[in-house]
Amino acid sequence: MATKITLYTDGAASGNPGPGGYGAVLLSGPFRKELSEGFRLTTNNRMELLAVIVGLEALKNPDCEVTVYSDSKYVIDAVEKDWLQGWVKTGFKKKKNPDLWKRYLKVASQHRIKFIWVKGHAGIPENERCDQLAVEASQKPDLPVDKAYEDGTASGELF
Repeated sequence: MATKITLYTDGAASGNPGPGGYGAVLLSGPFRKELSEGFRLTTNNRMELLAVIVGLEALKNPDCEVTVYSDSKYVIDAVEKDWLQGWVKTGFKKKKNPDLWKRYLKVASQHRIKFIWVKGHAGIPENERCDQLAVEASQKPDLPVDKAYEDGTASGELF
């Protein structure tokens, strides 16, 4: 029987681009894990996607049934409307964040994932917690570099 996981995610960027962060809350039975990290220069969309990726990468076992709650239409529509498969076929030509989308595909292939869109800042406790984690992470001192964003490989221009 597959392990059932609930994953709430959110991303934030002040200035977009600007300092940013992600937050993720993993729930499974009585277990809870919170994840967050910030970067000195990034975008909201990168952080929204990275929250999903890091949450999935934190799973210890393959073949989990994961329900992802996100307020990111960018992430959900890319997966649920099969835009991502089209981007794969074109080698991500002129698409943003190919580094993260490739990372997502790798980890997502190990699980059964369902996305549910939630309205941001609508009082959903775990979504609000993810937002808080993301914003707090983006405001820490001495934030690390989002290398792909800063070196230009996240723009899709080099693919």
